[in-house]
Amino acid sequence: MQGLRARGFDPIDIRGRTADEAVEALRRSVSGAPDGHANVAGVVACGGDGTVHLALQVVVERGIPLGIVATGSGDDNARMMGLPRGDAGAATRIIADALDRGTTRHVDVAHVCAADDTCRWFLGVMSAGFDSAVNERANRMTWPKGQAKYVGAILAELRSFVPVPYVMTMDGLTVARDGMLVAVGNGSSYGGGMRVCPSASVEDGLLSVTFLARVTKPTFLRVFPRVFRGTHVTHPAVSTYEATRIVLDGPRQIAYADGERIGPLPCRVSVRAGGLQLLA
Repeated sequence: MQGLRARGFDPIDIRGRTADEAVEALRRSVSGAPDGHANVAGVVACGGDGTVHLALQVVVERGIPLGIVATGSGDDNARMMGLPRGDAGAATRIIADALDRGTTRHVDVAHVCAADDTCRWFLGVMSAGFDSAVNERANRMTWPKGQAKYVGAILAELRSFVPVPYVMTMDGLTVARDGMLVAVGNGSSYGGGMRVCPSASVEDGLLSVTFLARVTKPTFLRVFPRVFRGTHVTHPAVSTYEATRIVLDGPRQIAYADGERIGPLPCRVSVRAGGLQLLA
């Protein structure tokens, strides 16, 4: 805030007690309604990937430029955009420079609709399978707290997880296979640097799909850590695809995107090429 004021801008702080409340407050603020604000030059998301995800739901449809001040724990969206992470001053200078120039960087944004009609924009990765099951389990756990909760959820899920019979339709190509997880990437990484879709680009108008087929649990434990380097895609159990429209189905599966819960499969995913104006 202070950095933008020092450059002659008039930032307005928008908050909410819940995610839905924050999105609605932002929507009102940029709507031109009586309690809104005129001449909105951009929206700046200050926080982690979850905060960016919330801002996307408003800025994409209204064509408002988005700036990212990445101060979260994962910050995969800032990482893949080459933006500063954990340095609010540097990020603010980049945003202010873009506002002064009146220029933006156009990047792709993806859209997902779940079986319960929940629809969201996302910037990074949508996934279903083992990693989503871990998220679901962790969200139900009240103890332990912090990172230990997710470690516990991983260990617990490993004991009970079974491969899922997926059906993927990608630009007319249908693939039906049992698998451990599937990730649809507009961007390349999630989970704080796990490069699950290493070839994904936010500037090619395509979605990248990574599919891990049925493997034994010992093999899964050997393959999964390679996701941090992006070398898991060379394993014979991993398949990759590219498409602009995808329908993903699998029984009793929940989709997550940008680390946020979306809803049950089947889900429909598409990409809007150049659909986000980035202040960078």
